[in-house]
Amino acid sequence: MNALDRYKPLRDIVASSFSEHTQKMVDHALLFADEALSGVTRYDGTPMLDHGVAVAHIVVENIGLGRNSTIAAIIHDIVRIAVQEHPEQLATLSEQVRRDYGDEVWGIALALAKISDIKLKASKEQASDFRDMIVSYSEDPRVILIKLADRLEVMRSLAIFPEKKRLKKSWESMNLYAEIAHKLGLYSIKSELEDLSLSYIEPKEYNYIVEQLKESESERRAFIEEFLRPVREKLDKEGIHYHIKSRTKSVFSIFQKMRKQRVDFGGVYDIFALRIIIECPPEKEKALCWTVYSHVTDLYMPNPERMRDWISIPKSNGYESLHTTVQTGDGRWVEVQIRTERMDEVAERGIAAHWRYKGVKQSGMGAEEWLGRLRELLESTTSETIAHRFEAKPAQGEIFVFTPSGDIRKLPEGATVLDFAFDIHTSIGSSCVGGKVGGRVVPIKEQLHNGDICEVLTRRDQTPKADWLTICVTSKARSRIRLYLREQRQKHARLGREELERKIKNWKIEVAIDEAVSYLCKHYKLRRGSDLYMLIADAKVDMIELKEVLQHWLSGEADEERRQAAAEVEERKLRLREERGDEGAQRSSDALVIDEHINNIEYKLGRCCNPIKGDDIFGFVTINAGITIHRSDCPNARRMRERYPYRVLEARWREGANGAFRITVGITAVDIPGLATTIMDVASKELKLSVRGINFTPKGDGTASAELSVEVPSAGVCDMLMHSLRRIKGIKNVYRIN
Repeated sequence: MNALDRYKPLRDIVASSFSEHTQKMVDHALLFADEALSGVTRYDGTPMLDHGVAVAHIVVENIGLGRNSTIAAIIHDIVRIAVQEHPEQLATLSEQVRRDYGDEVWGIALALAKISDIKLKASKEQASDFRDMIVSYSEDPRVILIKLADRLEVMRSLAIFPEKKRLKKSWESMNLYAEIAHKLGLYSIKSELEDLSLSYIEPKEYNYIVEQLKESESERRAFIEEFLRPVREKLDKEGIHYHIKSRTKSVFSIFQKMRKQRVDFGGVYDIFALRIIIECPPEKEKALCWTVYSHVTDLYMPNPERMRDWISIPKSNGYESLHTTVQTGDGRWVEVQIRTERMDEVAERGIAAHWRYKGVKQSGMGAEEWLGRLRELLESTTSETIAHRFEAKPAQGEIFVFTPSGDIRKLPEGATVLDFAFDIHTSIGSSCVGGKVGGRVVPIKEQLHNGDICEVLTRRDQTPKADWLTICVTSKARSRIRLYLREQRQKHARLGREELERKIKNWKIEVAIDEAVSYLCKHYKLRRGSDLYMLIADAKVDMIELKEVLQHWLSGEADEERRQAAAEVEERKLRLREERGDEGAQRSSDALVIDEHINNIEYKLGRCCNPIKGDDIFGFVTINAGITIHRSDCPNARRMRERYPYRVLEARWREGANGAFRITVGITAVDIPGLATTIMDVASKELKLSVRGINFTPKGDGTASAELSVEVPSAGVCDMLMHSLRRIKGIKNVYRIN
């Protein structure tokens, strides 16, 4: 059987949809592909061309694309094999395809081959980036649609694939391709991809739901008819023109509801939805929708929590409809959607897609808008004019770069090899000395482009440099470089201070280190003690000269200077008290008042004990970082009071001061299902606190531990929270973590 006879179903649908000239070109493509793919088979031994023809069938019948898309689908495996296995043949193949079918067919087929050549790892983050990458790769928008058709055909024939490939392709289809279909408004393709994926990922649950749907089908039909009988009578009596659609929800949708609601099949009450579609002119739409709504809710009791009014305020994607869930006399729930023919058409077409795609620039056409416009054009124009009707590529301001192993990295335009290295891992970025892009060695400042495959070159003795900040454009890379430089500065400062302490001891100079540092900073006109330490660590100050400066200061000639330096800490205390005004003096002339200005640069809260309003506190004057506030029972309190009593300030909280303090509460409990939710409800709903996170860890012996992070206004509220948590059944112990 030759190719034209074997693929007669496709030729028939082409004949009914296109011109005679197009039919001849499609026949030519079938014969060309049959010869080029001769001997190439699928996993079950059938011709590889069967796949391309099946994709072309979906492209024409289900998506409605035209001649070039159909031919590209037929020949795309020829181009894919050339890209992957015989790149030396690409030039000849390109010339032949362009000559016989045109530049557009070659461009579409080549883009499909490039997408197929990218390896995807199974993580949700990777899937999100991969979805974005497909959009950026597809300069011709038809590529995305043909790729969806390609994946749908693969899923329909997935049984012939090896088992490990089935799971991988099912995961990709559910998390990647179904999402793209949804954004395009291709809901039937989306649902079929999800259902087919579920049948391989969760076969038991899938088969259970399918069996339950079959068993309940006749009863469901009878129930729908009984439910609609009084509705039809009411609407007919009112003279309203309408028609009704009923649809059973997809297996995947039911599966999600069962998981989310933690119920079996019988516990999912909205297995199907009824859609009442009104036929009326635009000026009567809202009034008639609400009229129908009132009739339905007169007949059946509505659930107010399930009411959705997207007519008064449509969704951002243009969707308009009234949704309600009503209860029948025997207690069964039914979802009813009320809309007009115009609203139903918009809903089915999926136009004006979401406007919040990650990375959208307000000044350009974002990817979401791009996909939405594509869907609208497909419904209103011939597919052959699509590529000429709008920009070829969305302006996202992002690029997608790949590691040699196939990982996707999303970076801003202008990102360099160094940005890419830090995006992989801080240690890779810190030791980066360059990269390889397309087999070419490039420096760390080399800018990357969309689709580049980059290998990072590292050297063990490489460390971040200050001038790297001028090379990097990503906040991640810049923050990691700054952190390293800051840590190095602190390390140098620590070494410098230790060196100064050692020298003073060896010189047998009797002076407190802080007093010496204060005077030396004045002498060398330095702002901070850390600046002095850095000079010492980097050997940029003459230690003999420094010794002479200290000896001069300690001689009788400099007594006044010494007294001034010794009193500097006390002067800082007095200055702070004066800035706080008389309120502090009324309570305690020596107390630093902590109020709503807690973020003022003069002082900060100690991370070692995390004080909050209501805790007993004190202040500690540091050399470089102002004043740090500690709890009186801080683990470091005793050491600070004993070693540096002259740097300790009494402190208290101002009455009525506002603020939000983050605390972490530790919990040990019996491992009971739903306990984490109960804990969250007590904190957020009962006490109205802002919950920042919870980490719940089962221990395997029937117990569990948890750490709850919340924001509280005071220690009293913290105590109230811990008291409330102790009352929860199953909780054994609650304590505050420093």
